[in-house]
Amino acid sequence: MKINKKQACRIDLKQRILTLDIEPGTVLDETLLSRQYELSRTPLREVFQRLAGEGYLTLEENRGAKVSSMDIASMRNFFQSALLIYAAVGRLAAENATPRQIVALKSAQRSFRKAGENSDVFGMAMFNHSFHQIVGEMAGNAYLTPSLSRLLIDHTRMSQLFYKPKNTQEQQLIWTACDQHDQIIEAIEKREPAMVVELTREHWALSRDRIEKYVRPDPLPNDLDVDTPESKKHAI
Repeated sequence: MKINKKQACRIDLKQRILTLDIEPGTVLDETLLSRQYELSRTPLREVFQRLAGEGYLTLEENRGAKVSSMDIASMRNFFQSALLIYAAVGRLAAENATPRQIVALKSAQRSFRKAGENSDVFGMAMFNHSFHQIVGEMAGNAYLTPSLSRLLIDHTRMSQLFYKPKNTQEQQLIWTACDQHDQIIEAIEKREPAMVVELTREHWALSRDRIEKYVRPDPLPNDLDVDTPESKKHAI
């Protein structure tokens, strides 16, 4: 189906936000984006309003549109809520999934695995997003869907680190996550809600550890440690 300029703008801005091409907290330049997407101010602002409703942007009076931030408060809410939402969605998906949705989930998983084989960071992030979005559609719960959608925005943004392995061990974590997707699909097909919840716990634990490393990086080298005797000599 052919999409118009406004739809293309919305899709592209979502991808740019999810892949950190536009960083959290960035105030969007209407003039620049109007030129880039060949849209006048009115339809562009309609796109902003739609993205704000989906959680990608926040609209501030007299300041325009800003990409949703990832500050301390939002990260705290993220870690408090993630497992609860993913587990509830997974349980309902196992109970309510349709054959058509299972086919779509398998397709997203094939694309995710292929992106992993090609070391395609962008592809892995976006197809992982699609995978969990489809699980949310399977759940079919009007109360959980908005929460999952908002959760996936920050999860996908932070997943960039996960899909950039620095060594063989980190690369193996990606394949473990990929295998967990396959296991989740199998449990959904077999209508095993308890198994989906258990697999979801394991899958989230894997992501959580990597996300926490992103939020709390390794400390500075010892020679820069402010508590060393050498550093105290130069303390002001």
